Formats: sequence, structure tokens, C-alpha cells
Amino acid sequence: MNAAPDTTKTKTPRRSDPPQATEATVFHTRILRCTLAVDDSASYWRRADLGVPPSARAHVAFEARWFGMKSEARVRTLVSDMAERFDAYPEALTLLRTFDSVPSRLRPFICHVHTQLADPIYRRFSGEFLPRLLAQGVTTVDRVAVADWVDSLAPGRWSASSSLKFGSNLLSTAFEAGLVGGRRDPRAIKMLTVPEVALGYVLYLLRSIRFEGTLTDNPYLRSLGVSAAAFRVFAPRIPGIRYAELGTTAELGFTEPDLATWGLAHLGGAA
Repeated sequence: MNAAPDTTKTKTPRRSDPPQATEATVFHTRILRCTLAVDDSASYWRRADLGVPPSARAHVAFEARWFGMKSEARVRTLVSDMAERFDAYPEALTLLRTFDSVPSRLRPFICHVHTQLADPIYRRFSGEFLPRLLAQGVTTVDRVAVADWVDSLAPGRWSASSSLKFGSNLLSTAFEAGLVGGRRDPRAIKMLTVPEVALGYVLYLLRSIRFEGTLTDNPYLRSLGVSAAAFRVFAPRIPGIRYAELGTTAELGFTEPDLATWGLAHLGGAA
């Protein structure tokens, strides 16, 4: 089956418009210090004030015990990582702050897609490497295989021990997101059952971001089990999305003007 074409039109920003957010593209090692951190992420987005610089925000977070009894050094690491995952996408952070409590079943998926946005290695791991293994009939994975894959991204850049640490932490992050099962090797690669409202969040978020791929074919959706070919099956059930096919032409549309409006209409009822 051919992938449905992405016919969504995008607006050319005016000179007065704020810069469009973009996915991170430069490899880094932050995932060696912070995995998915679902509970810490929820604590962060409930309290973060974009008017306060991240350096000052870390001190506020430590004094106010945003993350419980964690050390000041650990809090600095968390705030730095959370800023990359959430501050870089202010429309999303504003929406997440609107709710006293984002439904618990949605938090791992929200943290997962924001970690993908901020970390190109995790994005490739979860949206390309794991789906490719499943497509090849491989149903388990271990940290050595992941370490070898990480090393192949930039041969010689990291030591063997660092590559193994990547393997462990990528798998731990995927475990927290529900993409793999268990904490011991070999780990089962899981076929997710994703709430349709989580897919809606992904689409409305990506709609305002520059990223590689299309709205119907990208590593964010593939990591959640939605390939380009499968998109037409999921689309009619996604809140806030219009999808129609006429012959070989497909049209994807949005019923809400932006992520914030969509979230206020649909996230609250997703508990």
C-alpha cells in the first residue's frame, strides 16, 4: 500500500512571526544523565515559568523541592534537560501548564515525543531502529545490539563503555515509554496500544514544528506503531483530525486552529 500523501498546507511565517520551533538535529549525550523522567517532567511543566532563565529556575526548583529531595546538582541536570524538551516548544508547555494534572495514562507518551524532539539519537532509536527490527520479525533487543547501533551512527565518536551506557539508557527510556518490556536482556519489543488522543497531541504538536518527514510518515508516529501505511486506519479515530481519501489523493485536516485549543477541547476528557 502506498503511503498517504501529506497535503496539509503550511503558512509562510511573516517577518513579525516568532521563529518556528524545530526538532533537535545535533547528537548529544544528555540521555546518559536523564531518561524519560515522567514524574519529574510532570512536576516541571506544572511549575516552570518561561520568564525565568533556566539557570535561575534550577535554584528555584531546588529551594521549592519541585523534584522532592533530589540534590541541587541533580536538579540542575533535570531543569537543563526539561528546558530542552519542553521550553523549546512553548505552545506545548503552555498547554501542559494549563492542566492541574495531565491524565496519567498520557504522560509517558507526551514525555516520549518531547524526548524524541530534543534528542535525535532517541528519535532514531525509537522511531527507526525498533520499528525496523519488528518489521524484520525480530521481537527482542539487548543493550549490546543497541550499543553497536549507536556506534554505527558516529563510528569512533564514543568509547565502548559510553556506547554501552547509551544502550542501557535508551532501553530504559523506551521501557518507561512502554516500547520495550522488562529491565533485563533480552527485552521484548512491544506493539503499543496508543490512546487516539495521544496521537492527536503528536499531530497538533508537529503541525507547528519543522521536522524531517511528513505529518503522516515520521519517526514520532512510527515509534507509536503508526506507519505511513497504517495512518489511514488510525486517522478517523483521532480527535481533532479530518482525513479523507479520494482515489489516490488523501487529505489531512485539523478541526482546531492550534495545539492549545485542541488540548483544552480533548485532553481533559482523556483520564
